[in-house]
Amino acid sequence: MRAVLDSARRHLATSGAESLSVRALARDVGIVSSAIYRYVPSRDALLTLLVIGAYDDLGGAAEKAEWAVTRDDGAGRFLAVCEAVRTWALEHPHEYALIFGTPVPGYAAPQETIGPAGRIPSLLLGILRDGPRSRSGGGLDSGSTAAKAVEPLRDGLGSGLAPEELARGLNAWTGLLGAVSMETFGHLTGVVAQSPRVRKAFFAEQMLALAGGLDLFDL
Repeated sequence: MRAVLDSARRHLATSGAESLSVRALARDVGIVSSAIYRYVPSRDALLTLLVIGAYDDLGGAAEKAEWAVTRDDGAGRFLAVCEAVRTWALEHPHEYALIFGTPVPGYAAPQETIGPAGRIPSLLLGILRDGPRSRSGGGLDSGSTAAKAVEPLRDGLGSGLAPEELARGLNAWTGLLGAVSMETFGHLTGVVAQSPRVRKAFFAEQMLALAGGLDLFDL
């Protein structure tokens, strides 16, 4: 199974998710095509394994980075998660594209991907819950469009958080993914200097702004 998944990741890097073929993997690992279906019954099943593996690998990296920061340093915990996501994405661009890039035509992620996909959002929401709740502002009217927009999140991972907190948290999550995607997919070329040191510093400034918007600093 490990050989099959390693082969699938190589094909993902060279040909893209759309071109994944279970039969091609069988040839790659040296078994007859009929035998490989005992491990992965279909292309969609293979994609699901890759998606779950990518989410879990990314989630594990972010959790390890976050746990290395003292619990009362909300901004530090948030920035550690952000940097871990960026580092993982740059080291695994094809797997990052699989879970956060263009959807694979004809593939719909099944229910079992939801848990792994929620690892980093759960981590960020935990930081938000531990933050200075008294500085969350005036709040959102429960009937407002913004409050209604985050109702699915509030009913799930975001239980116990006010609509305003969830809205700001969602903004931070999309801001993080936007910044990482811009760099990972090459959209900073000709916009931000190529130096790795400069790129890292620029990203840190972006994430500091997001952390400020979450009231994670002691003011």
